Amino acid sequence: MTTTSTDDHAGSPLARAAARRHERTLQAATATIERLDRNAQTINFSVVAHQAGVSRAWLYRQPEIRDLIIELRTRRTRAPMTPAAQRATDDSLRQRLATATEEIRRLRNENTALREQLGRHLGVQRVHPNQAT
Repeated sequence: MTTTSTDDHAGSPLARAAARRHERTLQAATATIERLDRNAQTINFSVVAHQAGVSRAWLYRQPEIRDLIIELRTRRTRAPMTPAAQRATDDSLRQRLATATEEIRRLRNENTALREQLGRHLGVQRVHPNQAT
């Protein structure tokens, strides 16, 4: 049984064309990953495959690409959406809630007073329809 090594055909036009196609595909996948990362978009095998025009199976077979996607996907899921320094503390959230609750109470009281005032005004109009107010 005879086996041929890939080195035997490395110089053939078909092998060179396949190598060029592989390199272009690798560059397209890498560029897609970089663009997604730069734009803070979701990075996973499905998205990269779709946007780069390659199959997910091909991505999984490329060790460098596969490792990069896994690293970026993992880094994104672990990173908090808001930096710790910008996250609200429990005390500040309680204060905001208390302020909002007080504002709601004040607005309800004002609303009640305005409805009562309107009711009195409409009552006067019913009793004296020809009087201008």
